[in-house]
Amino acid sequence: MARAGDELSALRVALVGYGMGGSLFHAPFIAADPRFELTVVVTANPDRRTAVLARYPDTSLAGSVEDLLVRLDDIDLVVVSTPNSTHKEIAEAVISRRRPVVVDKPVTTTAAETRRLADLAEAQGTTIIPFQNRRFDGDFRTVVSLLGSGDLGTLDTFESRYERWQPQVALARDRSWKNDPREGAGVGILFDLGAHVIDQAVMLFGRPEAVYADVAVRRIGSHVDDDAFVALRYPHGPRVHLWMSAVAADRGPRFRLLGESSAYVKTGMDLQESMLSEGHSPTESGWGEEPPASWGHIVTGAERRAVPTLSGAYQLFYAGMASFLLDGAPPPVDIADAITTAEVIEAAYLSSRSGAIEWLAV
Repeated sequence: MARAGDELSALRVALVGYGMGGSLFHAPFIAADPRFELTVVVTANPDRRTAVLARYPDTSLAGSVEDLLVRLDDIDLVVVSTPNSTHKEIAEAVISRRRPVVVDKPVTTTAAETRRLADLAEAQGTTIIPFQNRRFDGDFRTVVSLLGSGDLGTLDTFESRYERWQPQVALARDRSWKNDPREGAGVGILFDLGAHVIDQAVMLFGRPEAVYADVAVRRIGSHVDDDAFVALRYPHGPRVHLWMSAVAADRGPRFRLLGESSAYVKTGMDLQESMLSEGHSPTESGWGEEPPASWGHIVTGAERRAVPTLSGAYQLFYAGMASFLLDGAPPPVDIADAITTAEVIEAAYLSSRSGAIEWLAV
């Protein structure tokens, strides 16, 4: 989508929202890629406006989405990183003005709404792209590589855990939306951490035929689910077991893959989020590199062989976006995968309430 007669100019990006998502997972990577220009950030929060100007002095500010919409002729891509319940309305407004839009996971709070936005984008001749940065975690990139190599033999069981120890419910005003129990808020552990691990499974194995889940509220003061187990059933694939929790005082393996000839076990989390929180930049040498002490292992009985973890590379999402917009390459994440992830989340809630397996519609 290079601008006519202006192919060498950077793509102008508007970032809507500058909370944790906007400030950590979007702005640094947009600014680091020379094919993009962080043109405007939309936030009304005084502290966040000050933070934007301090770090990106050439970026302008808008106080509302309405302020942005009147200047979309000067924008090539809009990125939405706002509370989940607002995604649909903002994305719809952008798509209706024929601009491509990247939307944080979950794209919307239902599969039907996500599907409708995808259809609207197609009708308007533009695109909606889900943001799924954890496809570019170093440990998951290593899993993808191992499965492609065949080192484990035929895969029998795929286990993935994304667990935290946060026994107290966050009460900060800017985080209170994460504890909103109202229908349509799109919050809880399934929408938060679950959207990542489910998306990774969908990327690897496609759309499951059935879902079984146990979803619970464990913490005092929590109004939304904070602990869950989800099993995905594939007719000709491995057993897929996923855990996500905010109350795991002792975390299990991040990945445990059992193959016919050996297993792969990996503990610990990708380092990129902590590096970003500490102020590091993706342009720094050694970005996303994990120390050997944290590497996973291929295990065969008593034998253990360390497997170097591939570097985490969140920058690949926006590199993929640049290739998509400028060169016509496929988008880095397909909206169809976000629809499937939403279907799985909906089925998981139904299964947990009924205690039965939920079959996805063919």
